[in-house]
Amino acid sequence: MALAPDEIERYARHLVLAEVGGPGQARIKAARILVVGAGGLGAPLIQYLAAAGIGTIGLVDDDTVSLSNLQRQVIHGTPDLGRPKVESAADAVARLNPHVSVVPLPFRIDADNAVDLIAGYDLVADGSDNFATRYAVSDACFRARRPLVTAALGRFDGTLTTIRAHETGPDGTPNPTYRCLFPNPPPPGSVPACAEAGVLGALAGVMGSLMAMEVIRAVAGFGEPLVGRLLMVDARAMRFETLSYGWDPENPLSGSGASAA
Repeated sequence: MALAPDEIERYARHLVLAEVGGPGQARIKAARILVVGAGGLGAPLIQYLAAAGIGTIGLVDDDTVSLSNLQRQVIHGTPDLGRPKVESAADAVARLNPHVSVVPLPFRIDADNAVDLIAGYDLVADGSDNFATRYAVSDACFRARRPLVTAALGRFDGTLTTIRAHETGPDGTPNPTYRCLFPNPPPPGSVPACAEAGVLGALAGVMGSLMAMEVIRAVAGFGEPLVGRLLMVDARAMRFETLSYGWDPENPLSGSGASAA
């Protein structure tokens, strides 16, 4: 996919990177990425994907902008209060990069609509804030055979991993599913929501930016993905650690329990 003259100037710092260059930037321009959630994680993620030149960004979120969002959801501003987040985010993308097409999807993604929605995109980046959505999206990505970059926030900590469960590793073993890492969601009420526990605003920026890095790396085709690795960030100690995990042969998607899924 050819770049226009102003795109060559816009993406000049990518084009001089040997690991990206013209072919990588062309892949970025051709990519269709579905972003789940235009909140704390989605805000920096969307902005960096747009700045990088991702061709099409689908934004799925059924929420509106509230004042308490603005401490961390930096894609929105005070004048956006009460607006659907997908509309506010789409306007921000248009200001940042007119070459990016945004598809606002002002509804909730769930087990009933996820597979059909995901099938229209090359990769999914999930920054949702609830377990029902995370499991619905990860299961649907497996069934639709789409890569998934998924992150989560705690009060002062965050996690990030990439799921390519529809593929196999170099030794022929299936890549792990999300359910190989977290077999089942925690019991309702056992994990306090952000509104109850709080969250450090800048941490959302760090984790959302790392999500964007992982998406762009996957699309452009450089480096080593976080497949089978969970990146854990502790903001209080400023410590980054990586935990390795593998395919569980009893997982309900690609293992012996698949028939019960």
